[in-house]
Amino acid sequence: MLTVTYNLYLNKSDGSIFYPDYITNLVAKQTNSLLNSIGYDATILPHPNEPSLKIIINDKFVARVIEGCNAVSIIILFLSFIAAFYSNFKTTIIYCLAGSAIIYVFNLFRIVILSVGLYHYPWRRELLHEVIFPMLIYGIVFLLWMVWVNRFSKANKANV
Repeated sequence: MLTVTYNLYLNKSDGSIFYPDYITNLVAKQTNSLLNSIGYDATILPHPNEPSLKIIINDKFVARVIEGCNAVSIIILFLSFIAAFYSNFKTTIIYCLAGSAIIYVFNLFRIVILSVGLYHYPWRRELLHEVIFPMLIYGIVFLLWMVWVNRFSKANKANV
């Protein structure tokens, strides 16, 4: 249900003033702000050939923010697991909101660190983008899942 809703959102976003979609646009702008706040001269520009935003540090194109970088798909995965191991309503809602916020913020820092890494070590692109940073984002989701199952879910309470 969440995936269908998100796909409808993406279809409605096509052609909006936010490029490529509002959430991806927001993630790119927040990444840009964080990069500038830590001393890099960063800008974001719409990519001319694809629905993404280019991250430029000190006039060097280092990365692009695409729809998959906004963490929504990962948050949907996280929420689906939490729903599968439902606890009481209030605890579940609070954990879903807190976990989603943690994943979103962690993802922002992941993109910032990845951009800085690609700026300084462009020859490590595959290692950074394909191995280390996916491992970190999925690792935080896994840790949040383990905390949920071991501390809050009904599945754990049934075993006690």
